[in-house]
Amino acid sequence: MHKLGRGHRDKVQQFMTITGASEKIALQALKASDWHLEGAFDFFYSQPHIKSYTDTAHLEELYNRYKDPYTDMILVDGITLLCNDLQVDPQDIVMLVVSWHMKASTMCEYSKEEFFIGLQALGIDSLEKFCERIPFMRSELKDEQKFHEIYNFAFGWAKEKGQKSLALDTAIGMWQLLFAEKQWPLVDHWCQFLQARHNKAISRDTWSQLLEFARTVDPALSNYDAEGAWPYLIDEFVEYLNENAIIQNG
Repeated sequence: MHKLGRGHRDKVQQFMTITGASEKIALQALKASDWHLEGAFDFFYSQPHIKSYTDTAHLEELYNRYKDPYTDMILVDGITLLCNDLQVDPQDIVMLVVSWHMKASTMCEYSKEEFFIGLQALGIDSLEKFCERIPFMRSELKDEQKFHEIYNFAFGWAKEKGQKSLALDTAIGMWQLLFAEKQWPLVDHWCQFLQARHNKAISRDTWSQLLEFARTVDPALSNYDAEGAWPYLIDEFVEYLNENAIIQNG
């Protein structure tokens, strides 16, 4: 490492501190990403063969700390304890990212398999490592493709078991959480419109199309195409914005 310039040395040190990886692996990941830290983290966490070794016995201890006493799952109380241990609010969006890594099927529940798969994929086998990974998981929300995946995951994760649609109140809560991160200026108007005009559960199609609308149509609606293939609910939303003089769409 002595041959590296100071900037590169600092990045190697930072990478090793956050991931717990060896110097050799830190250099490999940073070189593969042209010395961009975020890219190096992505490289590291997507390469199972270079990940930090996770000790199954330690994972078992961690799981047992949070497991429900009456069933072989981590439920609300266990997740609350985990959040306390991580010093993260249970409503923090990073917990959605954690659940996405675990491929959790239901909100506020982790099966043992989900818990193990998620933490092994992240190279976590201790609370200390879990805390160290939180900044990385936050950074994933800034990646356009990962945000898209997390957004689509949230629909299935948040809906009631056995239901095809997402309850309106739950959908609104999830949109406010996700779009606070994405900073879509119309999110509050969208939620108000749904409560005033729709007041029904949200379909998967509406859920996925709204992200595309927020991503591609500017907040002044100057590039909104009324003949486009948007779900009727989004077309109605645009009418609502114009009717209420929230947006003057030329």
